[in-house]
Amino acid sequence: MPEATIIQSTLEEHKKKALDFVEDVTTNPDYYQTKALSEILSRNANVEYLQRYNLNAHTDRHTFKKLIPLVSYEDIQPHVTRIANGDTSPIICSTPISEFLTSSGTSGGERKLMPTIEEERGRRSLLYSLLMPVMSQFVGGLEKGKGMYFYFIKSEAKTPGGLLARPVLTSYYKSPHFKNQILNDPYANYTSPTEAILCLDSYQSLYSQMLCGLCHHHLVLRVGAVFASGFIRAIRFLEKHWSLLSHDIRTGTLNPTITDPSVREAVMRILKPDPELADFIESECSKNCWQGIIPRLWPNTKYVDVIVTGTMSQYIPTLDYYSNALPLVCTMYASSECYFGINLNPLCKPSEVSYTLIPTMAYFEFLPVNRTDALTATDSQPPELVDLVDVKLGQEYELVVTTYAGLYRYRVGDVLRVAGFKNKAPQFNFICRKNVVLSIDADKTDEVELQYAIKNAVTHLASFDADVAEYTSYADTSTIPGHYVLYWELNVNGSTPIPACVYEDCCLTVEESLNSVYRQGRVSDKSIGALEIKVVEQGTFDKLMDYAISLGASINQYKTPREGTPGRIVESGHKGTGLGDQALLECHVAKESVDRTGRPQ
Repeated sequence: MPEATIIQSTLEEHKKKALDFVEDVTTNPDYYQTKALSEILSRNANVEYLQRYNLNAHTDRHTFKKLIPLVSYEDIQPHVTRIANGDTSPIICSTPISEFLTSSGTSGGERKLMPTIEEERGRRSLLYSLLMPVMSQFVGGLEKGKGMYFYFIKSEAKTPGGLLARPVLTSYYKSPHFKNQILNDPYANYTSPTEAILCLDSYQSLYSQMLCGLCHHHLVLRVGAVFASGFIRAIRFLEKHWSLLSHDIRTGTLNPTITDPSVREAVMRILKPDPELADFIESECSKNCWQGIIPRLWPNTKYVDVIVTGTMSQYIPTLDYYSNALPLVCTMYASSECYFGINLNPLCKPSEVSYTLIPTMAYFEFLPVNRTDALTATDSQPPELVDLVDVKLGQEYELVVTTYAGLYRYRVGDVLRVAGFKNKAPQFNFICRKNVVLSIDADKTDEVELQYAIKNAVTHLASFDADVAEYTSYADTSTIPGHYVLYWELNVNGSTPIPACVYEDCCLTVEESLNSVYRQGRVSDKSIGALEIKVVEQGTFDKLMDYAISLGASINQYKTPREGTPGRIVESGHKGTGLGDQALLECHVAKESVDRTGRPQ
């Protein structure tokens, strides 16, 4: 049998096995959920955490729900701290904690540490192994070309007890599972060398990955990154550096700014002199209009694979512009706490993306929520949690997980809506992260953090007898990198004008007061631009309220939105039309407003 036929046969067998697995777990979700909970509780029966609540080795749902409380990170943080400091006793899990995965959420301004165990890598690999068999049902022949994906790692740290603490994707890309996938999976044929992905220098990594993507431009069938923001950042990088990249391709030499020896060696295995390709790149990139640049440079691209749900939806118009409206595909739903599920209809519209939770990943519960606005789920008298098979179509829930790695009835903070069913398994739209008001990349800033940061910044206004009467915020993604914008309406009782340098100090203080994920994005990753404060005219927020009321909002229930989204008034879930809150604020920016570098506008 010819080798190509053997490979194709193996690929077809893999696809069938993966799709049969999906069919099985979605047909019998309650069986697998019961099994998952029983396995978790039986193997961890003697851990300190479960013994504290007198579970006494029970593995049934009823006893578990009756005795084990619903918790958030602050509740488990003392246990996490003990493990991080070197306590190896079975505190939350009978299997040794292998490392901590750093969440993009924060507690006390610092990243949350999520415990994990070695076998969890297998579950994450399982979920990855399902993605392309599902995708192949809709787009054929993807194994015959390459994927141009921009993947990156971030810095690692060690806890006082010696355990690694790093982002989940950094852990995965540096694991044997990722290397084995690249070696053995025909779909994992990427344009980026592993050495470039594993390079900590973000400039060298991105330059090298983009260069290799251009060298393989005719073989590229799909493009993407983890988040939409990361992919757009890569395209904007190309806008800025295409002449350097073209020169390297023309001459077959690598720019001297790429100094990492392993990266240089890997790229030089791919890079060859190609004046014709260099001419093509220069011809396309030198045009004033970059609309459709993705299919222009990579003409065989079938779709863009990025997360565009939740806060990432703000990047959809930009992606459509660069891709000439190629399909935007969201393949999977995962977090540092646990990998959850996959999108079984990947070519759907971004607004219709739904994820099917795979019931073998963890034990899932759902807390019904009634959102008072587009961003917040109420916590007053939370109703009883329901199981995966008991959720109702159209109802919104906060996701709660019990994991093999020692999280029990843990509130993830994601709000999901039941969109439909695959066999007996529910499918969920991702609605929002609970309480998050601002996000550009991996950062998540909630209302409490923002209020604290502004409180600190306002001290710079005290000597001018001024303070902030009202404020709102906006994640401006029209620039790359995007940045936070704060709109301030001031009470000014003093007669001395406030100089621009004072607002610059306010910007700096706000940024220093925000969480470590934001600060890393600003300083290390440079994935977030400098914060901007815009001072609006007095009475502007009264006009904002009048506008909301004119659209039907209740004057008794109105409260100032802390996040001003273009084209929307946020008030008790009411969505207005027309001008919108952010646009209205822009109309009333005062003359003394300063931009994010402190220069008068």
